[in-house]
Amino acid sequence: MSVFIIAEAGVNHNGSIDLAKKLVDVASSSGADAVKFQTFKADALVSKNAQKAEYQKKTTDSKESQLDMIKKLELDIKSHKELITYCKSKCIIFLSSAFDLDSIKILNNLGLEIFKIPSGEITNLPYLRSIGKLNKKVILSTGMSDINEIRNALDILIEEGTKKENITLLHANTMYPTPMKDVNLKAMLTIGRTFDIAYGYSDHTLGIEVDIAAVAMGAKCIEKHFTLDKTMEGPDHKASLEPDELKSMVKAIRNIEVALGKDIKKPSRSEKSNILAARKSIVAKTKIIKGDILSEKNLTIKRPGNGISPMRWDEIIGSTATKNYSEDELI
Repeated sequence: MSVFIIAEAGVNHNGSIDLAKKLVDVASSSGADAVKFQTFKADALVSKNAQKAEYQKKTTDSKESQLDMIKKLELDIKSHKELITYCKSKCIIFLSSAFDLDSIKILNNLGLEIFKIPSGEITNLPYLRSIGKLNKKVILSTGMSDINEIRNALDILIEEGTKKENITLLHANTMYPTPMKDVNLKAMLTIGRTFDIAYGYSDHTLGIEVDIAAVAMGAKCIEKHFTLDKTMEGPDHKASLEPDELKSMVKAIRNIEVALGKDIKKPSRSEKSNILAARKSIVAKTKIIKGDILSEKNLTIKRPGNGISPMRWDEIIGSTATKNYSEDELI
């Protein structure tokens, strides 16, 4: 099964359905499998007293409350329906992360078959129970969590009815952008090994190197933020890929998938033709007369490789020449 690539539009539509559709266009043309948005009721998500994250203070008006910022980024049900239809026309899967219980119901009623749980909800018991009961495919991000919190969340989802084989755990770091020293990509392997489960990576670093590395390490799902333009106003644009970068990431991941191949070591079809040209054979170092004893004085090893293999050197040394050989002739 190929790596499931989620192009994370998030709230980079800035509350505009037209921008959201342009993001769908970009995700579809990049070759991503899905484009993901965020579903929430601002008043149900954030209290009036909630402060912005530090990165949000740097990328938006620092005097603005988190609630006021979030309200401008909310998409209504009509917009969701319009985007789902538009995604179908562009042959790309519509996904959205629900950030409250009502939004889970909305997405379920809209027919979503995959539920993406954001990192911030991994310790939200009612939320996890609500999604677990749906018995849908689940992709759970694990930013800000330790192994025990992941275990607890996984247990809840399974206890409520979600099949373990339908769950993918994504290693993540929620800092936008994530410093390379904090990526800790080896923890992704720990997650997969500890829970014997499909794993992947939700990336907030700048660039695409870590995503490619994650795929090489066995990630089955990659999630990456993208935008139309990094200079746009909004909390996540600066830590997102632009269209050309997203396309490059998808192409690189698909190339790595092919390059990984199988775990059998043997000559590839493309290199078999090189064997004769690159390998060597035992040849006459000098003129040899029938009956001469073959030795290091009259034998050497040269290309091509269509004669006796040098691996039989000890067998040939000391034997008697059965015919005459000219210099460089295969033995």
